[in-house]
Amino acid sequence: MLLNINNIEVIYKQTILVLKGISLHVEQGSIFCLLGSNGAGKTTTLKAISGLLKAEEGEVTEGSVLFNDIRIDKKMPEEIVKLGVMQVMEGREVFETLNIKENLIVGAHTRKKGQSLEEGFELVFNYFPVLRNRAKVRAGYLSGGEQQMLVIGRALMSEPRLLLLDEPSLGLAPVMAEKLFQIIKRINKERGTSILLVEQNAYLAFGIATYGYIMENGMIVLDDSVEKLKKNENVAEFYLGISSSGKRKSFMDVKHYKRKKRWFS
Repeated sequence: MLLNINNIEVIYKQTILVLKGISLHVEQGSIFCLLGSNGAGKTTTLKAISGLLKAEEGEVTEGSVLFNDIRIDKKMPEEIVKLGVMQVMEGREVFETLNIKENLIVGAHTRKKGQSLEEGFELVFNYFPVLRNRAKVRAGYLSGGEQQMLVIGRALMSEPRLLLLDEPSLGLAPVMAEKLFQIIKRINKERGTSILLVEQNAYLAFGIATYGYIMENGMIVLDDSVEKLKKNENVAEFYLGISSSGKRKSFMDVKHYKRKKRWFS
């Protein structure tokens, strides 16, 4: 296992308990996904791995996070990045006044000596050719899809072993989101980059991941292979919108929607 999260609790401002003893792992060279509704604790989980909790007065108070058998939950974010963990934040956080190449250079500060920036640029442009053609364009003028490509490309400049992706489909047109997820799958397959994907779009996540975790209210309530999760009645209903009869729920069914809470049955 490349990543092991062992029964961690996370508290913000020494008061608010957000993660309530969760455990999960990510295998080397795999794509694992973490699904859940807004407020379930998905982003907090990623920040517990990347060390970014500290910037929000949060901390891991119980349990441990191990990356490649090294405990990282007490390390600073810059130390964790150097070990090979890179988080791509939700919301396409680009440097708007910098052009594409300048944004990519920001992600290259951990590259090893002897690795040229040009090699990094070529790596990114190989996966995102549209960025090559707009390399001198300021990031603030890019479309939402191009900005999402840029932030993932910027993360690739550090050649991470583990890529943490937070809601990469958010705000994207369906066609663009599908295209982006196929590129993410290519990155995993061709480079062996392990990926922990946080998503609300279960269709996209299940399309590229091999294993999934379902999170609710700061706890992991279910985990299994993607193939088995697809067959789970609750997952099918709550995340794929398919009723127990096998029919897709219509919009008119929303008012009758009631969560059954049978995760542990």
